[in-house]
Amino acid sequence: MAKDKVVCGIDVGSSKISTLIASVDENGKINLIGVSATPSKGVRKNQVVDIEEAVRAITESVEAAERMAGYSISNSFVSVGGPQIESTNSHAVVAVAQPEGEIKESDILRVNDAAKAIALPSSREIIHVIPRTFTVDGQEGIKDPVGMTGIRLETETHIISGSSTSIRNLVKCVSEVGIEVNELVFNGIASSLAVLTETEKELGVVLVDIGGETTDVVIFVDGSIAYSSVVPIGARHITSDLAVGLRVSLESAEKIKLSLGKIIKTPSMPEEKVEGKKKEEESLDLKALGIDEDVQKISKKAVVDGIIRPRLQELVKYIGKEIKKSGFGTQIPSGLVICGGGAQTVGVLEQAKYVLGFPARLGKIEGLAGMVDEIESSAFSAAAGLIFYGVGQPTPTEYKLPVLSANLPLRNLVQKGVALIKSLLP
Repeated sequence: MAKDKVVCGIDVGSSKISTLIASVDENGKINLIGVSATPSKGVRKNQVVDIEEAVRAITESVEAAERMAGYSISNSFVSVGGPQIESTNSHAVVAVAQPEGEIKESDILRVNDAAKAIALPSSREIIHVIPRTFTVDGQEGIKDPVGMTGIRLETETHIISGSSTSIRNLVKCVSEVGIEVNELVFNGIASSLAVLTETEKELGVVLVDIGGETTDVVIFVDGSIAYSSVVPIGARHITSDLAVGLRVSLESAEKIKLSLGKIIKTPSMPEEKVEGKKKEEESLDLKALGIDEDVQKISKKAVVDGIIRPRLQELVKYIGKEIKKSGFGTQIPSGLVICGGGAQTVGVLEQAKYVLGFPARLGKIEGLAGMVDEIESSAFSAAAGLIFYGVGQPTPTEYKLPVLSANLPLRNLVQKGVALIKSLLP
């Protein structure tokens, strides 16, 4: 274990804060060793609104994952999202440093820097500069031009930016927990690493990550990201509609929503029993869900058709507008891949297929070993994607030696003490 590289991902969402810790062995196998998901506090629409509450919630999530893994984390990859996220595509041209010589990494860095030089308000910062495709002396569609011969190097890049204030507040919260932020990663990009296949990206696909209060839309064309945006509607809006429509609390509405989303496979039985079972299933058994509120019998069909479906249709129409706005609607034969906590909502696939006319499937996290049973739900897509992103980074991440779980609450104090000693050294 000591030789293994350890990577941590913290997904700071509106409804929950997920922390995953994984070790990577010499063969590149990613072994999940720590998992936690705690209720989110101090965060609205993926943006920090109360620093003290957010720090407390992040600390709780991180310490639970550390306790499971037996490691004390010192740095991590962190997700960023919310309606403040904007994207644009940029084009840049540079002359190759050695004319008619080989294109080197330094040329790639120069052309990417040139693409980054876009006009941005002072209140915004660039989060990602992702090269989509390169052109060498007029030859288009090159994925990696290093080693090729040419004079003129062009690039098409996808640039994602966010609000400086939101970014700084998020970094401050994670830093106050005693963790250094390696890199901020857009939610949609992280989720795409966990649930999309290379074939889907090559053919053209739309990733839809339905979170608590926002939904990320990311479009891939020819294997690279072409468009990304955030829709200000999420799964919590469906829960609120249920709470108002059924006159129950938000907690009860969430239980009802999740119970409707579960597919119950019943064994084959005689027809008379099937009829009786159908009548039973038509109404919701609130007591079985642990709901004590005095509510009349609720019809499943009325709840799904009358409350959940209209809100899902609204969400899917928003996604359709983003696809139309992108201009890539004709280049996505793979359709939609839906993930995030909201993907568990009943009827989400049917509505996506019916309203948009694209094929759709639920995203499943692939490529991890170890404690994968803990993250079967697609609600962990972004957190798992942060692990994949961290593993793909060239610089190895340093972590402390394993610590006893009893010492974990003292982590902040110990780290601050180490930092103080380092600052006093010559």
